[in-house]
Amino acid sequence: MPVYESDICIIGGGVSAAMLAQKLTELRPHASITVVEAGRSIFDFENRMKYRQRQMEYGENPWHEDFIPDQAAEGQISRSMAVGGQALHWGGACNRFSVEDLRLKSMYGLYTDWPLEWDDLERHYCEAERRLGVSGDPSLYSADKMTQPYPMPGMILSHDIAQMKQWGNQSGILFQGIPQSKNTVPYDGRNACLRCGTCDICPTGAKYSPDFTFKRLLANKKITLHDHTLVRKLTLNEGNDRIASAEAVHRDHPDDPVQYRAGTFVLAGGYTWSPHLLLLSTSPRFPNGLANKTGQVGKYSTGHAFITAYIEIERDVTPGMNPQYGLISREFFRCPTDRPYVRHDLRIWPSNGPRPRLKNDSGEFLLGEDVLTDWRARNKKSVARVRGYFDIHPDENSALTLDPTHRNSLGDPMPKIIHKMDKATEARWPATKQHMNEVFARLAKADNGKILRTSESDYLDHPAGGCRMGTDPATSVCDSFGRTHDHENLYVVGAPTLPSAGCTNGTLTFVALTLRSATAIANQLPASQRS
Repeated sequence: MPVYESDICIIGGGVSAAMLAQKLTELRPHASITVVEAGRSIFDFENRMKYRQRQMEYGENPWHEDFIPDQAAEGQISRSMAVGGQALHWGGACNRFSVEDLRLKSMYGLYTDWPLEWDDLERHYCEAERRLGVSGDPSLYSADKMTQPYPMPGMILSHDIAQMKQWGNQSGILFQGIPQSKNTVPYDGRNACLRCGTCDICPTGAKYSPDFTFKRLLANKKITLHDHTLVRKLTLNEGNDRIASAEAVHRDHPDDPVQYRAGTFVLAGGYTWSPHLLLLSTSPRFPNGLANKTGQVGKYSTGHAFITAYIEIERDVTPGMNPQYGLISREFFRCPTDRPYVRHDLRIWPSNGPRPRLKNDSGEFLLGEDVLTDWRARNKKSVARVRGYFDIHPDENSALTLDPTHRNSLGDPMPKIIHKMDKATEARWPATKQHMNEVFARLAKADNGKILRTSESDYLDHPAGGCRMGTDPATSVCDSFGRTHDHENLYVVGAPTLPSAGCTNGTLTFVALTLRSATAIANQLPASQRS
């Protein structure tokens, strides 16, 4: 059986793994680092313009082989498993949380507090924004003060987005462009955004993608990467509770096991696969899985719900101009402590309007300039897609568990995720919906608009949790740096460590926390690996 040894073994190959590996190579350049990823390396940036074209012409999936057919979880949003993870085709939104997210118990008497201070997290937000390459404008709200500006100015608003912003501001709610990891100027060796409108397959490299980081680390011989290799179990040392090895198989040779041995192991497999691996790693000393003495692995799985409205407004816009770029208001990130609790972001995107057609309502054929005249006439009114992602809190039994009825080809039980809100969230649900409908009505009134329809999410977006951080092992899996309470050389980084998912996109927070963990991991390495 092949055995690979290193100082640090990172299991998972998404954005958290990329940021962790990059920073560790800077802090500890002589430490050996192995990254093990179950999916394939898709290092074919030169082909992405072609993939984009085929997507536009034929509706073809532009990401070939970015998943593993038999490796899937019930309740999982995305099945993407490849070097780069879900951030290969993310939208790039890089919103910060707010201090309220870290102090829910202290400020509102709800759920729990995070075991770290805002100033500490804010400092690592700045670092995350620099490493990812975030473009954005300063917040319109003084409570969102940043100690460092964004690395790049925000994207210039297209005509349709500018019209939507003017409409939104008329309501008294202030909107601005969403901060994004998309270059507005050349940055970090990558091009500026050309507004292709296909951010899920960026053909120019303007949007950050973890595969760029991995390719650079590999080219400079900073790390070793083993892709298409599934880690099935972690094992313990015989005499103590330190992790001894990771037992794996290469997907092309499932009958030939592979072993990874390291001084430090880091799980960076996201909210699904990190807790899943811990639950699979049973032993006589840990019959319910590693890092799970108190049964907390998989618990408190979280995310945020959302409500969407489509509002018709008196605005003459041209739909389809940079459709994946939108507006955000942070007006409702903060809730006065003497009022009913509701916190959410508020987003606006132009909705796709009527498409050009070759026949009018009377059945007459349209040709040449008549096609454009008809199309413009039918776009005199516009439809805005408005959404609020609002803060909810998970019940302890909002959980990822093993499903023995669903196994992969190796016989391993796959994960099953069932989200459940805590009682306080359920109790305020009617008031939350009423508040959101009042916000939609306020926006519509600002421009003689009409709410066409509303809808509520039937899943939690931007999921996290399952290995939540805390100071008490009875209610958490790891400390604020991701170090597990049960195993001194085992860390969990990124999405699984979040106690709650806030009320906006989580990727920037996942990265900021991972960068904070990187310093702690580097500091605990033996002196011989620190030079």
